[in-house]
Amino acid sequence: MKILVIGSGGREHAIVWKLSQSSRVDRIFCAPGNGGIKGIAEVVDIKSDDIKGLLKFSKENKIDITVVGPEQPLVDGIVDVFIENGLKIFGPTKDLARLEGSKIFAKEIMKRYHVPTADFRVFGDVNNAKRYLRQRGVPIVIKADGLCAGKGVRVVNRFEEGDSAIEDALLRRVFGSSGERIIIEECLLGEEASVLVFSDGTNIVPLPSAQDHKRVFDGDMGPNTGGMGAYSPAPVAPDEILWDIVEKIFMPVIDGLRKEGRPYKGILYGGLMFTENGPMVLEYNVRFGDPETQAILPRLKTDLVDIIEACIDGCLDRIRPEWDKRHCLSVVLASKGYPGDYEKGKEIYGLKEINLIKDVLVFHAGTIYKDGRFFTNGGRVLAVTGIGDDIISARDIAYQALEKIYFEGMHYRKDIGKKALCRL
Repeated sequence: MKILVIGSGGREHAIVWKLSQSSRVDRIFCAPGNGGIKGIAEVVDIKSDDIKGLLKFSKENKIDITVVGPEQPLVDGIVDVFIENGLKIFGPTKDLARLEGSKIFAKEIMKRYHVPTADFRVFGDVNNAKRYLRQRGVPIVIKADGLCAGKGVRVVNRFEEGDSAIEDALLRRVFGSSGERIIIEECLLGEEASVLVFSDGTNIVPLPSAQDHKRVFDGDMGPNTGGMGAYSPAPVAPDEILWDIVEKIFMPVIDGLRKEGRPYKGILYGGLMFTENGPMVLEYNVRFGDPETQAILPRLKTDLVDIIEACIDGCLDRIRPEWDKRHCLSVVLASKGYPGDYEKGKEIYGLKEINLIKDVLVFHAGTIYKDGRFFTNGGRVLAVTGIGDDIISARDIAYQALEKIYFEGMHYRKDIGKKALCRL
């Protein structure tokens, strides 16, 4: 079997790594890939949003299954294009990718199927939005409708901050067409966690929970990032309550869309807030999370190819994934300046040494390999993942291992997993 993985980050490295363990796989390609992926797959110089180029490559190379990592190609309709050309691909159609591509669409779906989420209103006019802001009061959350690379959500605690967020989107158009409309919603209080499920359009299989760390600095301080680390499972969402979450958060949407004749196939990711009234949806994503994937897939014992193919073929009810009961914690190493302007081209030292350590995995994100050496080539550079019998040992393994890695300007959070420790 030939498989193509689309993307270039740590998530895609983890997916390629897991797929490479399948006895069913003969060759794996990754477009465009990164320095680390190059060691276990054939990297292809095609950008992840070049749908025509990816289609041409898949046809010429007789790709059996394509796995889409990032959200943009899904939102752009790559699944529809591949299906129309008789190719198997893992992910939702363009229509349903709007669950991530449009926050307004997602909220309307949640409202239609009675999924617990924050109360919200939609605005396209600055004055009406400001008027509502003062009616509701602060703290409150303001979200641009479309994809904004993780920068379209603002939690505001003062009216002046709210006015600025509204003007940024609707007046100054800092998010372009993604900010033509905004959502103003209540600010939920509690602890966040991520729960992802596989879906074949009818059946659902949950993955173990995880908790991401979005802020760049310790103590959840500083600007939002793509994610500075994650661990699995998240104590706030233990395995014994996963099916309850599935029934309240995921099943209504999957069932509702199927009855509408719009079956959802692929991964559905729920960013949840665990409030005093139970879990509520902050957002849906339509693909594997990053860096959650780097903390979840190392725990998967079942062949990932079997699961993906079952989702595509509509027979997920035949799959009962087996998971390693150990804990997994992943710490992201970032370039100086991230998530703003960051440096590139810094040589990375220590990777050979760390690859020899038991129960440690290193997933590459922003790296490039040339002349036998690795160099930084992105904001988030590496994810160092530790596997242990409990969260304490997994955390210790990851942090002890990453001390062997160095590149100029390297930055990482030192408190990944702290919330889990507080629950022990």
